[in-house]
Amino acid sequence: MSFDPIRKDLQALRVTPHLVDHEQARAAHSWEAVRAELQGLPGGGLNLAHEAVDRHASGARADHLALRWLGKDGTVRDLSYADMAQGSTRFANVLRALGVAKGERVFALMGRVPELYFAALGTLKNVSVFCPLFSQFGPEPVWQRLNRGDAKVLVTTQVLYEKKVAALRERLPALQFILLADAEDDLDATVRSLPRLMAAASDTFTIPPTSPEDMALLHFTSGTTGMPKGAVHVHQAALTHFATGRYVLDLHPEDVFWCTADPGWVTGTSYGIFAPFLHGVTNLVDEADFDAERWYRILEQQKVTVWYTAPTAIRRLMRVPGEPRAQHDLSALRLIHSVGEPLNPEAVVWGQRALGLPIHDNWWQTETGGIMIANYAAMDIRPGSMGKPLPGIDAVIVKRGEHGIEEITQPDVEGELALKPGWPSMFRAYLHDEARYAKCFVNGWYLSGDLAKRDADGYFWFVGRADDIIKTSGHMVGPFEVESALMEHPAVAEAGVIGKPDPLIGELVKAFVVLKPGNAANDELRLDLIGFARKRLGPAVAPKEIAFVESLPKTRSGKIMRRLLKSRELGLPEGDLSTLEND
Repeated sequence: MSFDPIRKDLQALRVTPHLVDHEQARAAHSWEAVRAELQGLPGGGLNLAHEAVDRHASGARADHLALRWLGKDGTVRDLSYADMAQGSTRFANVLRALGVAKGERVFALMGRVPELYFAALGTLKNVSVFCPLFSQFGPEPVWQRLNRGDAKVLVTTQVLYEKKVAALRERLPALQFILLADAEDDLDATVRSLPRLMAAASDTFTIPPTSPEDMALLHFTSGTTGMPKGAVHVHQAALTHFATGRYVLDLHPEDVFWCTADPGWVTGTSYGIFAPFLHGVTNLVDEADFDAERWYRILEQQKVTVWYTAPTAIRRLMRVPGEPRAQHDLSALRLIHSVGEPLNPEAVVWGQRALGLPIHDNWWQTETGGIMIANYAAMDIRPGSMGKPLPGIDAVIVKRGEHGIEEITQPDVEGELALKPGWPSMFRAYLHDEARYAKCFVNGWYLSGDLAKRDADGYFWFVGRADDIIKTSGHMVGPFEVESALMEHPAVAEAGVIGKPDPLIGELVKAFVVLKPGNAANDELRLDLIGFARKRLGPAVAPKEIAFVESLPKTRSGKIMRRLLKSRELGLPEGDLSTLEND
C-alpha cells in the first residue's frame, strides 16, 4: 500500500520556516556563510562550546532559559545561558587543575543530569575530547570503550562506579581520575568528589586557541562484529549542528525543544546538546525513561514546540489506546521529527491523525555527525521517504563494480547511498583504525553502507543495510519494506524481518511480529498476516514464515537488531551485545 503525500500549506503554518524553498536554499547555501553567523574565538579559531553557550551568555540571551531539567522525582531545575557558561567554565578549570591537556579524552557515564551537560561543554572549552557512554552499558562494553578511547578522566556517579567501573581499574592503567558527580567527599586521590572540585574552581576561564579541525568528540558505534568503532568529530561540526538546527529542526528564538535521545548516543549530543544551544533556545531534558503518560504530560505542561524522538518511541505511543489530543493539550507543538532507524509510513500518518502533525523522518549516521537527508517543515512529505538532502550535502545512489563505484542516475533503482565528503561534521577517523576508515571512501565518495533509492522528484527512500538485504528467488528484498507492510495490519505493533537460508530459493523471508494488546497469537492470525503481506508486496517479497514474539531485540538507540534475530534463529554466535536494549 502506498500512502498519499502529506501536503504542506505554508499559510497554515504558525511560524514561517527558515527553509521555504528547498532548491533555492540549496543553490544559495555555502558553509562559509554559515561559519560567518558564528562568533569564533578572539584569535580566529572555532570552539564548539564557546558557540553553544558563551556566545549567548555574553550577549542578549544571557538570562534566557537554556536548560530545563525534569527529575524523575518531580524536581525541576532551570539553568540560564549564563548558568550554563559558568558551570561549564568551572568544569574546564577542574580539568585544567587535574592536568588534563588538549586532545585527552574525558568520558561520561551517567544519566541525563545537569552535570553531564557541564562536563560536555567544559571538556570542549579545555580543548579536550568529550566521549559519552550510555549509562546502562555493562562493565565489559564500558571497558572496551574506555580502553580503546584512551580514557584519562571518567565522570560518573557512585552507584555506576561501584557497579561498572571499580573492578576494571587494573585493566585501565591510563585512566587517572574518576569524578563522582554525587559524592560529597573524595574516596581517594584518584576518585574525587566533583561537587567539591567544582565549588573550588574559578568561574573565569580563557578558552585556549582552538582550530576547527581540533578533535572534539568521540562517538562509539558498534558493527555487526568486532570491537566498537570510535568515530572522531571536530569543532568544525558546529556548522552542521547549526545549519540542521535551522533548516531541519526549524528552531526559532522562543522555541521549547525536546530531544528524547540519551547523550550516550550521537543524537543526544548533536541534537540533545549542541543544536539547541547553538540557536539559543530552551532545551528540555527529562531524566526519566520512556513512559507514555509522562511524555504526553511533558509535551502539554512544558509547551514543547519542537520534538525530536525515535521510531521505537513512536511505535510504543501508537500501541497506547485512546486519542492523545482528547486527553492532552498539545496545541503548542508545531513540529515533530524522528531518527534512529527509518520511520514506517504508518507512523508518519498516525502522527497526522493522532497528534495533529505528521512526523518528519530524517537520515544520518554516527559517522556523518549530523542530519544529512530530511523532511522539512515547508516541504510535502511522502510517507516512508527520508526526504531530500540538506543544503550543502551532495547525496547520490551508486553501485559497486570492479573499478570502484558508478552513480545510478535512473529513478527508483536501488543502490548504496553515498555522500560527497567535505561537510563540517564528517567524521575524521576511526580512532586507531586507519584501514577501516579508508575503506569508507571510494572514488571520492563516502559510502554509507545503507541501501536506498531516489525517486524522480529527488526524494530518497531507505531500503536497508547492505548486510541486511535478503536474496530470495533472485529478488533483493529490503526488510524495512516488509516490516512497514506488516505494520499496516491493525493487529501488528512491531515487526522485524530476516532472511533464513533455504536450499531451494536461497533465503526465505521470515518475520518476527509483536502484536498489539488484545490480539491472540494463533495460526489463524499468522495466515491472515501472510495473506495481508502477499496482497501488498507480492508472493516473492512477502514473508513465508511468521513468528509471534513478545518483543524485538533493539539497540539502546532504538534500532531493530536484525542480525541478532538471525543469529538466534540459526543458532549462531550472537556477537557484540553491548548496545542491546535489554541485555
